Amino acid sequence: MARPDGPPTVVVLGGINMDLIGLAPRMAAPGETVVGQRFYTAPGGKGGNQAVAAARMGAQVKMIGRVGSDVFGPALLTGLRGHGVDVSGVATDPDHASGIAMILLDALRQNRIVAIYGANMRCDDRQLRATEAALESADVLMLQLETPVDVSLRAALAAGERGVTVVWDPAPATVGLPEEAYRHLDVITPNQGEAEALTGIAVTDLGSAARAATALRDRGAPAAVVKLGEQGVFYSSDSGDGRAPAPDMMASHTSTHHRPEIWSGAMADSRVEYLAFGVSRRFPSKVFFAGMEDLDAVRRCGFVPGGESDIARLRRPPTSYQG
Repeated sequence: MARPDGPPTVVVLGGINMDLIGLAPRMAAPGETVVGQRFYTAPGGKGGNQAVAAARMGAQVKMIGRVGSDVFGPALLTGLRGHGVDVSGVATDPDHASGIAMILLDALRQNRIVAIYGANMRCDDRQLRATEAALESADVLMLQLETPVDVSLRAALAAGERGVTVVWDPAPATVGLPEEAYRHLDVITPNQGEAEALTGIAVTDLGSAARAATALRDRGAPAAVVKLGEQGVFYSSDSGDGRAPAPDMMASHTSTHHRPEIWSGAMADSRVEYLAFGVSRRFPSKVFFAGMEDLDAVRRCGFVPGGESDIARLRRPPTSYQG
């Protein structure tokens, strides 16, 4: 465990991808070519975005994972370092390409994404050992589903043995979360689609989010946060249930890309800033950063979050909570 009087220490074991982003007025139909408007690349990945979000909120962050020896690998590491993330635990894989995500955005900023995880899915016992070493001085372990599930599960077990809080973002939903994982995490943070994939409950409003959160807790999760975009989040734990609203800036952004991992990255910084649940002595009793899913949204893709003024606003405690 980290010293209680210092900044929180977050370990992220997860995906590091290069996003290949194309903008077009609309999506092409099968067999059709639509002339696009812009193309650019940006470092991302659920793990990478969470790591940067937590670092920008003031945490000391160590990233564990793998990148390829291709042109994207050095760029991904440089991007993480530039945001103050320790990448000494990120290995370079000589045999597999860096993970990438091909992202198409239409005029309404709705997206279509194809992810090829490459080196991320080659994480193995070496990354597990690096995670275990980092956990000796950590407060929080963050996990997703962009690396092998068995490695993440063993990392969660190691975190529990050391009294480190485990925050697990069950994304992408297509991978699925093993039942055993619920017993070895502290907080699970699905978005609406992921909550539905895990529980079979279509999440469309607060009522359905509450039912999904209850179902997740029935499976063994001590606390569940269901992310609802502009509606904020619904949270449930032994210390209470309720809704926390999204920050005002949510209304000014429309892209959904990067939202969940930005929110979770801020959540991992909870020991300093007000965040989640009474699931361990590291977590305060109320939820904050309810909609911190969209800091860069349209303004900027890639490692997150955005401007310092946004960070300052989001680090202030909320004036009220809604149950």
